[in-house]
Amino acid sequence: LATLQMIGVLAPAVGPRGPRALRGMMRIDAAHPTEPHYYLAVLGTEPEFQGRGIGSALLRPVLDICDRDEIPAYLESSKERNIAFYARHGFRVTREVTLPKGPPVWLMWRDPRP
Repeated sequence: LATLQMIGVLAPAVGPRGPRALRGMMRIDAAHPTEPHYYLAVLGTEPEFQGRGIGSALLRPVLDICDRDEIPAYLESSKERNIAFYARHGFRVTREVTLPKGPPVWLMWRDPRP
């Protein structure tokens, strides 16, 4: 259901690439963990503001909630350079999904910290 909702949001942006985008989203969705977790869907910083700690400041309170609730966090990233950023916050790559004619997507998991 979440994938179908996302399609409605993205359809105007992807245009004729829609079917390929849908296949990619379905491939990622099939790899989504089934165990309970918080899903971190979107985090972004404008390029001119990157490297100033803004992303960490946005992420930290969310991870504090994960730790408080003792629930793991999960995210997906299509940018390899983000792996090091998320690793600094305790995430590890659990899988790399290759999309047809698209970027690889890294699936990342973070166990709650005591």
